[in-house]
Amino acid sequence: MGVVSMARIAEVSEILSGKHVSEEVIVRGWLHNKRSSGGIHFLMVRDGTGIIQCTMKKDRVDAETFEITKKLTLESTIELNGIVREDKRAPGGYEIQVSGLKVIYRAEEGFPIAKKYHGPDFLLDNRHLWIRSQKMQRILRMRARFLRAAREWLDQNGFTEFHAPTLITAACEGGATLFSVKYFDREAYLTQSWQLYAEAAIASLGKIYTIAPSFRAEKSRTRRHLTEFWHLEVEVPWCDLEGIMKIEEEMLTYVLHKLAMDSAAARDLEALGREPKDLARIEPPFPRITYDEVVEILNGDGINFEWGNDLGWIEEKHLTLKFDKPFFVTHYPRTAKAFYHKPDPKRSEVTLSVDLLAPEGYGEITGGGQRIEDLNELMERIKENNLNPEDYKWYIDLRRYGTVPHSGFGLGVERTIAWICKLNHIRDAIAFPRLINRVYP
Repeated sequence: MGVVSMARIAEVSEILSGKHVSEEVIVRGWLHNKRSSGGIHFLMVRDGTGIIQCTMKKDRVDAETFEITKKLTLESTIELNGIVREDKRAPGGYEIQVSGLKVIYRAEEGFPIAKKYHGPDFLLDNRHLWIRSQKMQRILRMRARFLRAAREWLDQNGFTEFHAPTLITAACEGGATLFSVKYFDREAYLTQSWQLYAEAAIASLGKIYTIAPSFRAEKSRTRRHLTEFWHLEVEVPWCDLEGIMKIEEEMLTYVLHKLAMDSAAARDLEALGREPKDLARIEPPFPRITYDEVVEILNGDGINFEWGNDLGWIEEKHLTLKFDKPFFVTHYPRTAKAFYHKPDPKRSEVTLSVDLLAPEGYGEITGGGQRIEDLNELMERIKENNLNPEDYKWYIDLRRYGTVPHSGFGLGVERTIAWICKLNHIRDAIAFPRLINRVYP
């Protein structure tokens, strides 16, 4: 019972894009689902690029093949061949009329992910299997497309990819949210951000970016926090606050338009509940409001918010429901931002900082701003935050030897994907989420 055809091996994504109609193809993959009706088996086959319906009619294959297919278990790996036909009734508009099938490995009975409802804990416990679901396939493909488009824009605009250490000795965002690890005979930490090292690298490479994991030991149980998340970070010499906002909005707009115009991405977006036109209509410049204006808006709407506090989930959600496109919040108080944020020369109690918030209740997706380039000003901020200058000796050196005005930002990949794909929880924006109560599987 083997495939003896000389047909070419094809990917499901190619077939669903309209290629190979009326051609004989070979598809290799996993049996995603199956049902039978009379003398026909309907096989949903997944190959990693998509899922396609394959119909096997009893009179078109030998009796042994038909009977083995009838007993075939979900997630068995198979190879089949047949003719591609356009059929509007089929999911995706195309199907394969099967003429031969070969079982590579037969899966055990009782695949845990059934059609019935499963709670989030069950699906997290079985995440290694749940990522095979069509929803997770779509999300993970969107994530890959998002990062590919972002890299494309950055590379085209003269940025160089730069990698910094994951093991560090000094905090970037604050010691309370560091994961400590034993590093031989001393203590080290998992990085919260590449930023401090990026500020060193701009004197070597100029405009730079990274896409890398970051770790924050935040004891938060909200729908938008992970303890391990992926950062897309950018650092630019000779750049001020306005300059870094322009880079953010141009890069994000490019990516959103790229996703909206890609037919395969558009199909995945629509299946996830996001209309591609929602992304296509977003254009720079993005709205800009100050922290002071935010305080006025919140208090005017009956939310008691004290000037000087950082925005929390409740405040951000309320604020973002007022917008239908991303918007900037600028000039946060120095008490609400890390030590490296440059105080505004015109008003020292606020910083030249900026967060980009996604609309529709999603909240902050980037944080950044202009860094302190002056040695004395940096020392003042380090002392103000009760930090030990010895821990930042190499970082302070950057202000001694070739300092320059510079700015940067960090984009939370999962938060951005959650907004783009209209996800209810950030945990679904990554294959294996790390949460305050979960580090398995």
